[in-house]
Amino acid sequence: MQLLRRRRYRSAAALAVLVLLVATSLWLNPAGTPPGSASSSPERERARQARHQGPRPAIVPRRAWHAERVDTAPPARYAPSVRAAVIHHTSTPNGYDCASVPHTLRDLYAGHAHGRNWDDLGYNFLVDACGTIYEGRAGGVDRAVIGAHTKGFNEGTVGVAAIGTFTRGETVPEPMLDAIARLVAWKLGPRGPDPRGRVALVSSHDEARYPKGTKVLLPVVGGHADGYATRCPGAALHAKLPDIGARAARIQRRS
Repeated sequence: MQLLRRRRYRSAAALAVLVLLVATSLWLNPAGTPPGSASSSPERERARQARHQGPRPAIVPRRAWHAERVDTAPPARYAPSVRAAVIHHTSTPNGYDCASVPHTLRDLYAGHAHGRNWDDLGYNFLVDACGTIYEGRAGGVDRAVIGAHTKGFNEGTVGVAAIGTFTRGETVPEPMLDAIARLVAWKLGPRGPDPRGRVALVSSHDEARYPKGTKVLLPVVGGHADGYATRCPGAALHAKLPDIGARAARIQRRS
């Protein structure tokens, strides 16, 4: 009998110790996950954010198309982040051989940097009919470089120019649409807005569609004409912008 009582006492004591250990663990880690596990670590948070980070596409650097640089060009300016994409067309001829695109880029550079005294290309990126993405304005493709592509809404946007003319009745090449979507999915980043939605931006110039200081909701994937009085990026390409936003959202693995 005494032996049985000692065994019961030991079992009760062991149970009490177990309950105390569990309670202590829950108090230290209310989520109920082991300390240092993925669900409670910075790695887990980065993994969660990366769900909406599109992979970086291949980008042809400036040096490959022999971009010059104006000696008096000021240093690149940067925004805190990219919150929207503004799509343009270059109003250059269609039906080109993609091998000739570097020459087209040098002509565009000369027009922007020298002809308009912008010191550089206004667009951050350019995309040709074959789906090749080119670095435009200097400053680093992985940074939020402030361009000169949409008066009033340059800061916090990425300017992407489709090489060609896409007025009503023109066909926008499928490789071009796909490349723009992949670029947008990457540049918006994991903390960026849903590319299918709208984002609040503040006009910085009275010559925009909205007076300086006006806060407006613009498409996350919008056209030059959404913020400035212009026909750019052409009716045919503008009609494809919702499709580009939907493609970018799929690339970011959004539901």
